Amino acid sequence: MADLVTPETENEAASLLAQTGSAAVAFKGAGTKADWGRPPNRLDLIVRTTKLTGVIDHAAGDMVAVVRAGTPLAQLQQVLAANGQQLAIDSPAAEATVGGVVAANVSGPRRLAYGTIRDLLIGVTIVRADGVIARAGGRVVKNVAGYDLGKLFTGSFGTLGLITECVFRLHPLPGTSITVTAPVDDPAQVLTAIRHAQLTPSAVEIDMPSGVPATLAILLEGGAAAARAEVAARLLGPDAVQAVPPWWNSYPWTAGGIGMKVCVPLSAVPALSTVGVHLRGSAGTGVLYASVPPERVAQVRDAARKAGGHSTVITSPQLIDEDPVPGINIMRRIKNQFDPSGRLAPGTFVAGI
Repeated sequence: MADLVTPETENEAASLLAQTGSAAVAFKGAGTKADWGRPPNRLDLIVRTTKLTGVIDHAAGDMVAVVRAGTPLAQLQQVLAANGQQLAIDSPAAEATVGGVVAANVSGPRRLAYGTIRDLLIGVTIVRADGVIARAGGRVVKNVAGYDLGKLFTGSFGTLGLITECVFRLHPLPGTSITVTAPVDDPAQVLTAIRHAQLTPSAVEIDMPSGVPATLAILLEGGAAAARAEVAARLLGPDAVQAVPPWWNSYPWTAGGIGMKVCVPLSAVPALSTVGVHLRGSAGTGVLYASVPPERVAQVRDAARKAGGHSTVITSPQLIDEDPVPGINIMRRIKNQFDPSGRLAPGTFVAGI
């Protein structure tokens, strides 16, 4: 069983990594994505970030916040809300830490309006495998100096280094938020009408259980939200209601199931309903999540490819063979640069990196 340590400072974490020699190390925040990615092929030490907490600086005038990676996202949002601001990210788990959200590349329904976590991350501090502390980006939105470690570390699952501090670009809290929800028999027709109506929604989410009519939910925020909600309700039909559906901002799989991420062009989203699995996610960006029986993994992959997209197994209780990964040689070289001994979350990333 791996040992567990919880450093209280960035320097303590750096010293720890510098002294662990060849030990295999994994990083953990709140553990809400502990079953994402492949399990490490060896593990001696778990470094938990839950004591690396706190909002270091909230420059409300510049709409920028500097926060330690172990800070729960819900706690950060509470601090920002006191000044009428937000980090425009929706995490299904309120207890998820900021560093964990970045490391797992989590972005929720409102990615349509605000972008993903990698778009909102403008600076990052990391500890390398050898214990060296490195910083990139800064507290100015237009700062482009230095290597963009933030984008590289987003979605790296702890395989390149430990994220200890993040700098985020913020947005104002909307004065009004209205979600219009309805079952739809013809998602393609309704989605086309929504795009043509210029509703400027913050999110357009779809839930497509196998063998059951799809449900669409449209989030409208800010100015004239009520008037736009009326238009959305007319487009969705007579069963439309102003309510957040219970499945909003959640994944369709259950614990111990196989979960996949499927990315396709917008026009292909409705056609995926014929695959015969439960799909849920952003009909406005084409990023969906699927609960997949083992025997249908290949079918989901084929459907994504034929639609001009791609798919990835996010979580699975069993090791599943992967399709060829574009750019895998570059990924291996990057891994070797940051972790030449291959001891950070070994085997966790795609293709066993």
